[in-house]
Amino acid sequence: MRLRSRYEAEKVHLNPNVRGLAPSATVAINERSDALRRAGREVIKLGLGQSPFPVPENVVQALRDHAHVKDYLPARGLPALREAVAAWHRRTRGIDADPDGVLVGPGSKELLFLLQLVFDGELVLPAPSWVSYAPQARILGRDTVWIPTDAARGWKVGAAQLDAICATGPRPRLLVLNYPSNPTGATYDEEELEALAQVARRRRVLVLSDEIYGEIHHQGGHVSIARFYPEGTIVSAGLSKWCGAGGWRLGTFLVPPTLDWLADAIAAVATETFTATSAPIQYAAVRAFEGGPAIDDYLARSRRVLRALGGWAAARLREAGLEVTEPAGGFYLFPDFAPRAEALRAKGILGSKALCERLLQETGVAALPGVDFGRPAQELTVRIAYVDFDGAAALQDATCGRALDEAWLRRHCGRVVEAIERICAWVAGGG
Repeated sequence: MRLRSRYEAEKVHLNPNVRGLAPSATVAINERSDALRRAGREVIKLGLGQSPFPVPENVVQALRDHAHVKDYLPARGLPALREAVAAWHRRTRGIDADPDGVLVGPGSKELLFLLQLVFDGELVLPAPSWVSYAPQARILGRDTVWIPTDAARGWKVGAAQLDAICATGPRPRLLVLNYPSNPTGATYDEEELEALAQVARRRRVLVLSDEIYGEIHHQGGHVSIARFYPEGTIVSAGLSKWCGAGGWRLGTFLVPPTLDWLADAIAAVATETFTATSAPIQYAAVRAFEGGPAIDDYLARSRRVLRALGGWAAARLREAGLEVTEPAGGFYLFPDFAPRAEALRAKGILGSKALCERLLQETGVAALPGVDFGRPAQELTVRIAYVDFDGAAALQDATCGRALDEAWLRRHCGRVVEAIERICAWVAGGG
């Protein structure tokens, strides 16, 4: 007992910024789901947003071919990879990209943390936003300002809202704009992006455009805000979502020449922290970013599957009486159970955390509460990652011209279909 008390007392030596900091919600739900499965529980994993698709074979082969490479690479990244990433941005985003502005890191998450570390400013986030943006700011002792959104506007930030936030005073601000969105699946069109860019330029706001899901825009029509605000936008991308390589941990930043002072600072801190990203993975990433017919076909099939599954799931949830925005990209839905609030309240469910816990216990479906994404605790929003299916088999059978109808989805995405139907039945039964 005395030993425990001693170590409890020594908690005072923790950095105040991390006292009480919980593990990332997405990581925690994945680990909990795996533990429940090991214990014999049936769990359908719609918590962690991990791509269901395999890494393209030609990219895997490139990793095999370079498995022997053991030397440290430059902190900014392998020169050939930086050139490939720049060319990829020019080709797919239509923006002026120079390899000198490319930074490579062990996941875009790490690069974002370093950006927040070196940029002395206020973090501005749409609510909802991905679970790790705000905790990173907290770790660094930085303020976060949330911009509320709602389903009626597709969970998107408007230019007038951003302008109102900036009108509170001239201070350095970093706006993180993630689209297609995690957690909502929403995206921005050219008109919306241009309006946001005009405000950001006038208010001198730094924009981190997190476009990690850009390549899985369901119609292949992703547009970067960097086209309209090139001098003040850093574009974040990587391999995790469109290339199925989340566990490989490779992310990229594209920094414009006007912000080379930020790129220099990030690179300097990188030399004192992660030093360099895994060499074999960087060589393999060259092949991924070079693209080509095989990669194009892989992406076309991926988009078809996600478009069909996301559209079907959204329609079923709406039929059950929930409010759901149609996903435009990525693999997420953000249903609002507010229309069922009275029935849920009668069962003691007063917020999104309790809602997700009851869903897990009573239906075996693991999802994440809206509060983890910056929404009010009492709101009944839930993030669903519709990824628990055999992506390899689905891709193989998602040939052009084949109808990806409900029968196809049941055959290839059965666990997700089952999960959505369990949620709908649970709602119909009074929650």
